[in-house]
Amino acid sequence: MLQFPPSILTSTSTVIDPGDEVVLFDPSYETYEGCIRMAGGIPVYVALEPPHWTLDPDRFINSFTARTKAVILNSPHNPTGKVFTKDELETIAGACCRRDCMAITDEVYEHITYDNIKHISLASLPGMQERTIITSSLSKTFSVTGWRVGWAIAPAFFASAIRNIHIKITDSAPAPFQEAALTALRSPPEYFEKLRREYESKRDYIVHLIAGIGFQIKFKPRGAFFLFAELPENYLLSDVEYVKELIKQAGVVAVPGCGFFHTTLSTEKLSQVGCSYQERYIRFAFCKSSATLAAAAQKLAELSDAMGCVTGGKNA
Repeated sequence: MLQFPPSILTSTSTVIDPGDEVVLFDPSYETYEGCIRMAGGIPVYVALEPPHWTLDPDRFINSFTARTKAVILNSPHNPTGKVFTKDELETIAGACCRRDCMAITDEVYEHITYDNIKHISLASLPGMQERTIITSSLSKTFSVTGWRVGWAIAPAFFASAIRNIHIKITDSAPAPFQEAALTALRSPPEYFEKLRREYESKRDYIVHLIAGIGFQIKFKPRGAFFLFAELPENYLLSDVEYVKELIKQAGVVAVPGCGFFHTTLSTEKLSQVGCSYQERYIRFAFCKSSATLAAAAQKLAELSDAMGCVTGGKNA
C-alpha cells in the first residue's frame, strides 16, 4: 500500500531516465509534469480538442519520437470530466505497443462515471497488461483525501523498483490507514453504485445551477466530480481575475482553468472577448452536499448580478 500521489512519482521515476520524453494530455492535472521533471524527463503535451475534449489520433501519434518512453493517462479526467472512449484507448494502446512504450494510468476516479458509461482500464486492452502501471487511491471513492493512501499495480519488474524507490521517499502509509483501506476495498458492489448515483445527481444539479447564471456548459462531465465551465460571454475578466473576485466577494473557491493548460492549439481558438480559450474556463468541484452547492450557487448568482452578467447559460 503506497501513498498517493507519491505512487505517480515513484512510477515515473521507475520508468523514465533523464532526457526521456513522456506524452500526456492537455489540459491535465498539474502534478504529472512535476513528477516527470523530477525524474529528469521531458513532458510532451497533446492538446485535447474542446469543447468535448476529443483526442485527435494523428496529433497523438505524431507526438512520439525516438525518445518517447511513456504515456500518462488520466481517465476519468481531471479537470474536464472526460472519460476516454474505447477507440481513443485503442489509439493510445496501439502507439504504446508499436513504440514499445510504457503507460502510467491514474484511475483514481474509476468508480465515478455517469450516463451508464463504464470505465475501461488501458491495461485491459491487448498488449497493455505487461506495459501498464496503474495508480489509484482511496481518496475519491471513499472521501479520505487527507489520508493519501493509494497503490500502484505493475508488472513484476517495475513493481519491485517502485517499492524500492517509494520506501526511500515516504516510507509507507500509516498502518491504521492500511487496515481501513482493506475494509473499504471489500465494500459490496452496492456501495459503488450508490456513490455513482449520488454524484450523477450532483453533476446534474450543478450543471443546472451554473448554466442558470450564464456560464457556458458545452460539455457535461461523464466522470470524476468536476465541472469545467466557460465564463459567460459578456465577462471581460480572465479566469484568474474571476476566481479572485469570486473569493473576495462571495467567499466561494473555484480553480482557474489556465493552470491545467500547457499548449495553445491555434489563434482561431481565441474568444470573442480577446482571451484565449484557455483563459475562459473555471473548474468547479461538486463533491459537496446539495445544501453547500445550493449556497455556493446563490453566492455565484449574487456576484453575477453585481457584475452585470445576463443569465441563461448555454447547455451541452
